[in-house]
Amino acid sequence: MRNDINKIDAIHYTVKALRELLPDGRFNVAFRDGGKFDYSGIEVVSDHVLPSEEVLLSKIDDLYDADVVRVAATEYQRLRAAEYPDFKDYLDGVVKGDQTQIQAYIDACLAVKAKYPKP
Repeated sequence: MRNDINKIDAIHYTVKALRELLPDGRFNVAFRDGGKFDYSGIEVVSDHVLPSEEVLLSKIDDLYDADVVRVAATEYQRLRAAEYPDFKDYLDGVVKGDQTQIQAYIDACLAVKAKYPKP
């Protein structure tokens, strides 16, 4: 398992990997102190066979890497959302028929889009 996976993520990705590798299986997972991965702490309580430690660790790394890529691909959306002007400013301009206010809102949105372009 990658060293950059923290305690909570280690639990999450171990369970997620086991669910994918044993879709109908039931299992219990125990972690050593500090959330360290411990293959011997996995107990399959159904008629399934526990995958090898190498297969499980590879699956955990694949799941983690896929999430890192997914989050990075949508980071611009989170950054934009935090900086977009309040939509109430736009609606206020529409209600008042104030084209200057409406255009200011549009310009502010376009500036945010330019600052955080899609990858």
